[in-house]
Amino acid sequence: MKSSEVIKLLKADGWVWVGGKGDHMKFKHPMKAGHVVVPHPRKDVPWAPYVVSIARQAGSGGPDAVPRLYP
Repeated sequence: MKSSEVIKLLKADGWVWVGGKGDHMKFKHPMKAGHVVVPHPRKDVPWAPYVVSIARQAGSGGPDAVPRLYP
């Protein structure tokens, strides 16, 4: 999965870009606690454990919920 696809899905879920440093982008959700950091630009984000970690940080319910947030 490309980092741009992960970012697109986060934005669709309501996450907002709040900054970043170097090749990482930081997102925050107005209703959820915490933040999510995504490496960008990156052609391929390894599925495990990185996308699972992003899904967990995004509050999607853990690895079992990854397909719901990240098809």
